Amino acid sequence: MTTITSNIPTDRDDLVLGRMEKHDHEEILFCYDRPTGLKAIIAIHDTTLGPALGGTRFWQYASDGDALEDALRLARGMTYKSAAAGLNLGGGKAVIMGDLSVKSEGLFRAFGRHIESLAGRYITAED
Repeated sequence: MTTITSNIPTDRDDLVLGRMEKHDHEEILFCYDRPTGLKAIIAIHDTTLGPALGGTRFWQYASDGDALEDALRLARGMTYKSAAAGLNLGGGKAVIMGDLSVKSEGLFRAFGRHIESLAGRYITAED
């Protein structure tokens, strides 16, 4: 008999859905495009007041988990910023994981297709 072990965390707060639940995030979109090397995460925290508003950060993260944590934290902050500014918008954030020197038109077009797939639920700009 073979025993299979995993490095996947078992603590609920370490799992993706546990992280979402902890701070009431509505949606996370994991984006990947093989031809361009795009790896990105779009986190939508709250759309009660309107579509989620938030910038896109391009950063070389140490791990996918660090990128996820950053996206979730920043999306939540954007919810509060939008509300404090009296905007009819919610909060979201996108992070693109990668080497800052390897930006390409194809990568950004692939990212744009993922943004478009949200059908207006997320409005983004540069970070």
